[in-house]
Amino acid sequence: MKQGTTIITLDNGYHLWTNTQGKGDIQLLCLHGGPGGNHEYWENFGEELADLGVQVSMYDQLGSWYSDQPDYSDPEIAKKYLTYDYFLDEVEEVRQKLGLDNFYLIGQSWGGALTMMYALKYGQHLKGAIISSMVDNIEEYVVNVNKCREEALPADAVAYMKQKEAEGNWNDPQYQKYVDVLNAGYVDRKQPTSIRHLINTTATPVYNAFQGDNEFVITGKLKEWDIRDQIHNIKVPTLLTFGEHETMPLASARRMARDIPNSRLVTTPNGGHHHMIDNAPVYFDHLKQFIRDVEDGSFNQK
Repeated sequence: MKQGTTIITLDNGYHLWTNTQGKGDIQLLCLHGGPGGNHEYWENFGEELADLGVQVSMYDQLGSWYSDQPDYSDPEIAKKYLTYDYFLDEVEEVRQKLGLDNFYLIGQSWGGALTMMYALKYGQHLKGAIISSMVDNIEEYVVNVNKCREEALPADAVAYMKQKEAEGNWNDPQYQKYVDVLNAGYVDRKQPTSIRHLINTTATPVYNAFQGDNEFVITGKLKEWDIRDQIHNIKVPTLLTFGEHETMPLASARRMARDIPNSRLVTTPNGGHHHMIDNAPVYFDHLKQFIRDVEDGSFNQK
């Protein structure tokens, strides 16, 4: 497979930025979160997994920073492309255009939701699935993230945030300061400078449509996300990896590990929602062990 960056043209005419690193017979495709984020926290995966002979591919989903950005203000475009089905089938089209099969799929947060859905619909193409910091429903997430907020902030700050949320005043400066505190505690604990930009690169229309204004209040389509009754149908070897200090509830992760028949749960100390950055050595040790075990046939069978 061609190394480096390739712009692929989708059947719908839009273009996606893709990048492939490393050489080897093991293929890994990476799905970023957000929704509306980008590939950047996958950038070192080729180097980290080189000793296993893993070729790593990543891409920016439609609307994200390095790929085409449709005019979502057009109601017809928004209706067509801001859907679960679109982003799921986009993964499958990218797989085909990159020539991947019998491959590993890793997804972070929103990408983890796509990974679950892909394993359910297109699991015949997977050798293994890695769900990084994503649970199978938003209801339990909302309960947990509110608990995080109550633990991290004084009662008057929580009350202030709830007041601004009720008003829809997401841009209130003090509100955003509290969001920054929560992000530093549960999302990006290491606060890396290397993946920061001079401006906000989030695909805001995509993020707003699915998530809302921030990580702590769900007002978009993800509010209804719930596949608890389906995950037992994920049959491929599955790694569930979570930070021990993050927004996603570990209780839900433990239940998922029981419900997905051929799965393993690992947690990263001192890691938040982006624990591949917060505590990279532990994160990659877990990921490498999973790949080794699947490759040599020793991964736990339930």
